[in-house]
Formats: sequence, structure tokens, C-alpha cells
Amino acid sequence: MPVSTTSVWRSSADAGAVGVVGASSEPAGHVDEFGVYLHIPFCAHRCDYCAFATWDDRPHLLEPYLAALGREIDVAVAAGLPPATTVFLGGGTPSLLTGAQLGALLARVPLAADAEVTVEANPETITAQRCAGYLSVGVTRMSLGVQALVPATLVSLGRRHDPAVAVDAARIVAAAGFASWNLDLIYGAAGESLDDWRRTVEAAAALAPPHVSAYALTVERGTPLAAAPERHPDDDDQADKYVVVDDVLTDAGLGWYEISNWARPGHECRHNGLYWRQGDYAGFGCGAHGHRRGRRSWNVRSIERYLAAVEAGRSPEAGAEELDDETRAIEALQLALRLRAGVAASALPADALGPADGALVERSDGRARLTRQGRLLANEVAMHLTVPPAR
Repeated sequence: MPVSTTSVWRSSADAGAVGVVGASSEPAGHVDEFGVYLHIPFCAHRCDYCAFATWDDRPHLLEPYLAALGREIDVAVAAGLPPATTVFLGGGTPSLLTGAQLGALLARVPLAADAEVTVEANPETITAQRCAGYLSVGVTRMSLGVQALVPATLVSLGRRHDPAVAVDAARIVAAAGFASWNLDLIYGAAGESLDDWRRTVEAAAALAPPHVSAYALTVERGTPLAAAPERHPDDDDQADKYVVVDDVLTDAGLGWYEISNWARPGHECRHNGLYWRQGDYAGFGCGAHGHRRGRRSWNVRSIERYLAAVEAGRSPEAGAEELDDETRAIEALQLALRLRAGVAASALPADALGPADGALVERSDGRARLTRQGRLLANEVAMHLTVPPAR
């Protein structure tokens, strides 16, 4: 299938750490929704494709970092931090934390009664005891970074676990009693055949996850992957693999609700939905981003600078920008387009896409929604969005 997937936007659970501000005015989110992102920047091993604020050589800083993170949260609470309807612990590898460590952080965050609390996890850190500890402190959702279930692909991605460990971890999480859980997959690694990817997706579906995120491997500046062009993914190959994952997951009863996310009804990720609807959220920790009423802010990236700022009683904020109304409006449309609900038809005039309109967009009930072909060319479609005039 000669279709570029460079426009299949990545929307990972690390969005709060890397500054993805979700935006959608249609459908509008609840005005009382508020998210909290907690960044845990420690890993046992850093993957070649990772550009997040994470380190694998500073475990001695974990306890000082958790203390500083708690103090940053306390300052925000004293200033009137709203109750969080969603909390996301991303990284890094948040599942390196014990239940007690994680609980001590969550205890400082004001939570709404029905808050969704998600923890990202690597398979090799999962045990029944750890899951029980997380449940006991209020975690409701786990997101398991499986990435692949074929040995050679895991090696190509630089992952340290093998498929058996990932399968065992998924079964432990499934049996633990969380309200929901997710499997995270990546396609397009060097040497991964279409059959390899199908084996991964079918094995993942066989575990009966209520939610799956599948992302096209992207090349980020400054990573070892970026420095090895022979390992860069191929657009057409990734397009073929997107069709495979969409077919397999749809047959397994998971419906796509965002370009890279599929879920059973009621298991959509509420935290990522907050990003996609341009909601407000606070980010805590090094490299974490926040968004409040059109103001984006981000913290210093390194652990050492973050610790120095918090320990000196200074804000760890490194910068901020105010989004004007026009920018917010177009971003709202761009990210609404990635959702199954789509955008108002008036935001994507039929004549804008010309003869390709029917292949890329489905129009009904006053809405314009991406077809699967449209999802593969989503960025190109988004270039034609216009903010409808005010009524």
C-alpha cells in the first residue's frame, strides 16, 4: 500500500512529559475535568528510539527526586490545585516505584472521587505483589509497554524483555483487578516483517486487553536511532502495518477511537482524552508539561537542575507560552480530527479535498470523520481545516 504514514500522529501516554497538548472543542469536554501528570525519569535501560526526559544511570537520585516531586506538588496544592479527575504516571519507568513510594505521591494529589489513575509499566517490573500494592493506593489503570511479541523485533527496538515475560506480565495485570489496562505496541522497527507484526498484534489480541495503543516508530532528533539511517522506518511498510493492526483489533472487538488507540466501550483512556480535548492539566517533575487556559508551560529537563530548583525553593518551570485564540482554535480542530467523532463538516469544506474527499473523509450528521485511508494521511487532511465562522 503506497501510502505515507508520516502523518499518523503519535499520542503516547508520555504526552504530559513531552508537551503534547490535546485539543478538541468537538465534542466538548466537561468543564470540571482536570489532569495531573507525574514524570518518573528513571529507567533500567534506555531504548534507542526514546527521546523522553529519562536516564538509566542515576538510580541514586530516585529518593531525592521523589522528595522534590512531592514538594512541587505541595506548592501547587497550596496555590489551589483543582481536584484531579485523571492522573498519569509516565516516564521513564514508573513501575520501578514500590506501592509505598507511589502511594506517598498520590496522597499529595487532590483526587476527584472517580479519578482515573494510570501507571506506565515495563513488563519485567510486573509482579502480582506490585500490582496489589498499586491497587491498594488507588491505581485504577495500568499501561504495559510490550512494544512487540516477536524476539527479533524486541532486540531491534532495544527492549530487554522477551515475549514470554511480556505475556506473563499482561496476564498478571489482567488478573489483578484494575478497572482497565492497556498494551502499548510499536511498529516499523528495522527488520520487522509484515508477518512479524501480524504475529505481535494477534498475540496481543489473544490476551484480551480492553485497550491497545499502537504507534508507528518515529525517529527523534538526538537519539541513537536518528544516528542510524539504515534503521529508520519505511512509510509504506508502516502504512501496511497500520492496516493490519486496525483489522486485527477490530475483529477482536476493540474499536478505534483515536488514530493510534483502540478500546472496548468504556475503556478509552480518559487522561489522553483530556489532552485531545485541549483540557487543563498540571505537569510535575523534570521535563513535565502543563496547560492551563491556553498557557503552556514546561519544567527544566535534567534531574539535577530540577532538584536544585525545588530544593532552593524556586519554581522548576523553564518556560511558557500563551496561545492566542486563533492558534487554540486551529489546534482544537487538528486534534479533534484524530478522534472518531471528527470535526464539524463546516471545518473541512468538501471542495478543500477535491476528488479525494470521499476516500479520506466520511460525512454524516454534520460531521467530517476520517476514513481509514484518511487516518493514514491525517496530517495532509488537517492542512485543509479552517475555523468555522462564529455564529
